[in-house]
Amino acid sequence: MIVAITGGTGFIGRRLIARHVAQGDHVRYLTRQAADKRVFGASAHVGSLESSADELRRFVRGADVLYHCAAELRTEAEMHNTNVLGTAHLLSLATGEVGRWVQLSSTSVYGAVRQGAIHEDTAIAPTSAYGKSKAAADSLLFETAARNDLPCVVLRPSNVYGPEMPNQALFHLIRMVDKGMLFFIGKKGAVANYIHVENVVDALTLCGTAQLPANGRTYIVSDHRTVEEFVGIIAATLRRDCPHVRLPESLLRAASALAGLVPGFPLSPSRVAALTGRATYRSDRIEFELEYKCKVSMEEGIGALTRHWKYGTT
Repeated sequence: MIVAITGGTGFIGRRLIARHVAQGDHVRYLTRQAADKRVFGASAHVGSLESSADELRRFVRGADVLYHCAAELRTEAEMHNTNVLGTAHLLSLATGEVGRWVQLSSTSVYGAVRQGAIHEDTAIAPTSAYGKSKAAADSLLFETAARNDLPCVVLRPSNVYGPEMPNQALFHLIRMVDKGMLFFIGKKGAVANYIHVENVVDALTLCGTAQLPANGRTYIVSDHRTVEEFVGIIAATLRRDCPHVRLPESLLRAASALAGLVPGFPLSPSRVAALTGRATYRSDRIEFELEYKCKVSMEEGIGALTRHWKYGTT
């Protein structure tokens, strides 16, 4: 296969490249600078989503599958330009040039759902700038695919984790458990939704190579445990006692308002939300239609991540 990947130097993209290279595929990836020393066996194509039509057309031409993994995650002011306008620009050039377009999206498009099961047909209601930009990019893809008969699929992972993840929130949680400073918030039964990066790569490659039941399919990929089980995995790996203190949710939500007033205040509204939400992201569709299996369990993955944080090993 000829494989083209945007975002190939990122946390997920590097592993996706390695997977296809190991399978003997010819892989090219889009990079703003010179070839990344961490990427082996693939051809670097210097450019960006804002590059000229001729440059990007050379990148996409003849690809059996194009994985669009590039996205702006941190700077809100740049999210629309990169995630929406950049996607639109690439779509205009890839139509008719690639065999299949696989878009890496996010469960953030469903918004701040607090309880219940979330599946692919749950209403799109993003609340964050990132979620809004990803929802807009997905909509652009579906519109273009329908208009131009472009084979496509969208993958929406929940919180992706692994040793080199850019988001440090999970490492902060592990640190709190290690120091004996973590406490539970509200009633038992809150849900932690996470998915190991290698499981995401498994899902992406299925989306890129498996026979799809219909064009324009969307798949969620996630794993979940109760917050108590999730923290218990970390505590057991660290050989620490599992936290037993539990504080009222209303009290902690009021206290978290100080996060915007007191610099360095450790309890933010987002952290309270993460420890009290009861929504579960379901992977039933991809499991049924593409025979996806979650190979790295939460116990294995979070245990390895905790050992990496504590000892520098997995």
